[in-house]
Amino acid sequence: MLNILFSIATYQDADKITALVNSAYRGETSKIGWTSEADLLDGRRTDFNDVQKLLQEDDSFILVCRYQNEIIGSVHLTKQKDTALLGMLAVQPQLQNSGIGKLLLSEAELFAKKTWLISKITMTVISTRKELIAFYNRRGYISTGILKKFPINPELWNAKIFNLQLELLEKNL
Repeated sequence: MLNILFSIATYQDADKITALVNSAYRGETSKIGWTSEADLLDGRRTDFNDVQKLLQEDDSFILVCRYQNEIIGSVHLTKQKDTALLGMLAVQPQLQNSGIGKLLLSEAELFAKKTWLISKITMTVISTRKELIAFYNRRGYISTGILKKFPINPELWNAKIFNLQLELLEKNL
């Protein structure tokens, strides 16, 4: 296992986080890993301004995973009442399936529990991403059966398939 360090992202990390998230989710590079949404969506997953906004919001943090001072993973957490919402979990595509995502997820759960004293964490996943839902199920997340319409954001992405939905998953901490 790599000697990795976890920390809270700063504004100076925004460009690297943006590049990491987009490489993990969209485009040809994302197809190296297993978390790609490239067959479902065109465009980018996020942009610099969105990442900067997440870093500025109250009760919103991006945790990063570094190896030799390079950001190799990130995850966003935000507090919503008595629950933490987890999103944008990303690991460099060439390092996926090496355990880094599991470590980052565990670190995010611990951070949310300690920082906000919450007992539940939630996330949404594209409902057709069965392998990704199974990954989270193996880590204790339960499918709630609650579906939401996938958000439209033509400035960043366009859906390649009709009627995409997000499924809500939750885990008691």
